[in-house]
Amino acid sequence: MQNETLIEQSNKIDEKFNKVIDHLKSELNSMRAGRANPVVLSRVTVDYYGMQTPLNQMANISVTDARTLTVSLYDVSALQTAKKAIIAADLGLNPVDDGKVIRLAFPQLTEERRKDLIKQVKKVGEDSKVALRNERRDALDVGKRLKKDVSEDETAEYEKVIQKKLDGAIEKVDKLIKEKEADLLEI
Repeated sequence: MQNETLIEQSNKIDEKFNKVIDHLKSELNSMRAGRANPVVLSRVTVDYYGMQTPLNQMANISVTDARTLTVSLYDVSALQTAKKAIIAADLGLNPVDDGKVIRLAFPQLTEERRKDLIKQVKKVGEDSKVALRNERRDALDVGKRLKKDVSEDETAEYEKVIQKKLDGAIEKVDKLIKEKEADLLEI
């Protein structure tokens, strides 16, 4: 009976590890590389009629070419407010509007900016690894609490399974970080 609890915990750790990795993917996608990507604007919120509204909920954001995003607001009266919100988000982009749409031109990344972005990528990756290790620690604590109800062999096997899952998750994190670094270094 208690062995099932260890199996349940083992399955829960998979879910928790996947959440950490999904969060890492969203963080990496929101980092600006040299190409236009609408995900960059996913965290921009606009003060729209007294409420903070995500820009992607009040506009159609499209990629017009490799280095340009076009933001077409559903309510053109919020154009200036949206433009200010994009500037305030400090994305390193200069919004230009023609009275109907906002255009965002992505400049070529300088070598210095690339190095800064790579440092950010490594930091986000390291934070993800710390989160994964914390999840492992919590899972092992559950295993220790159940130690009196299950055999030592089962507990040892559980700890090996958790460690193996952690190693796999860390490999995924490292792979995602390397891919993002390669993307940033691409000219």
